[in-house]
Amino acid sequence: MLKRYKLVNSVFVILLSMVLLSGCARTLKDTSGFAEEQVITVKAPFEKTWQATKETLRELNLDIYTRDKRGVFVAYDQPKREWMQLKRVKYEIQLGPVTSEETRIFVSAIKQIYGVTLLTNPDWHDRKMTGKSKSEEIINKIIEKSEGKVDTPSNEVKVQESKPSE
Repeated sequence: MLKRYKLVNSVFVILLSMVLLSGCARTLKDTSGFAEEQVITVKAPFEKTWQATKETLRELNLDIYTRDKRGVFVAYDQPKREWMQLKRVKYEIQLGPVTSEETRIFVSAIKQIYGVTLLTNPDWHDRKMTGKSKSEEIINKIIEKSEGKVDTPSNEVKVQESKPSE
């Protein structure tokens, strides 16, 4: 009788542990279409625009993660803790020469949170962009520093279907 009681008690403890601990993990979220994107063409040479972008990111105290001479920048703002969770915004700036005197600037901003999902290790995960980002400020400062003129209006903010970068 005592052996049967211990067996039932052990099974009950194991099942209770499985039920209580199963709610801790989350599944990976689909983040397609979460980025805020802006595209603008400025009348300034590519090299001058590239230098202006580098200076602008430093001036805004963004951490420059990638700086590629081909015109790709990845930068992050300083992480902030909200409700016990770290959050930051990731900015991808892509520059491309249109002509020798014109450069297209593409700025993408996406919110990221730090955490663990069922399928990943602790890392930053993309979430839908809400609130204000520094995209407009980045573009305006690049235009100002490159001393260029705008070909397209800078207020073309839209949320587009895009796959998150890894």
